[in-house]
Amino acid sequence: MGKLKWAPLAAACMVWSAALAASPVVTTQSLSLDTANRMAVAAAGACAEMDYTVGVAVVDRGGNLQAFVRDPLAGPHTIDVAIQKAYAATSFQTPTLAMGDMPTLNHAPRVLLVGGGVPVEVGGIHFGGIGVSGAPRRKVAGDVDDECARAGIEAVRTDIEFAQ
Repeated sequence: MGKLKWAPLAAACMVWSAALAASPVVTTQSLSLDTANRMAVAAAGACAEMDYTVGVAVVDRGGNLQAFVRDPLAGPHTIDVAIQKAYAATSFQTPTLAMGDMPTLNHAPRVLLVGGGVPVEVGGIHFGGIGVSGAPRRKVAGDVDDECARAGIEAVRTDIEFAQ
């Protein structure tokens, strides 16, 4: 009798294990090139409306650069900084503005923990990250780079939701 009470659990574990082992391939979703470009342009446009010249990077979930735009008047540093912010946001799936109090992460390669990096997550799916560089941090009311990155995501959110 004692052995029989564990039989249903053992059977369930075998079925569950078989289901997990059945697929040797993992499927993910990615942003299209058009969507990544529109996101970057929208983020740069949001900053331009506030008279800031910026660089904007969009990376896929693996941290690989997918789209980049830069205002011709933005500083040359905005290229690398935007990419590092986007990379950090996708790697840790956390906005870089929220990670500023984690100084040990500042020594990780390709990671920059200042505002402007935001993970791109829509409908519970992580698509990558967006990084904006070039706008100043406000003394009150938050980070302009972060605000522009979020505006870029919002510009394409509905399209992504309908595509899922």
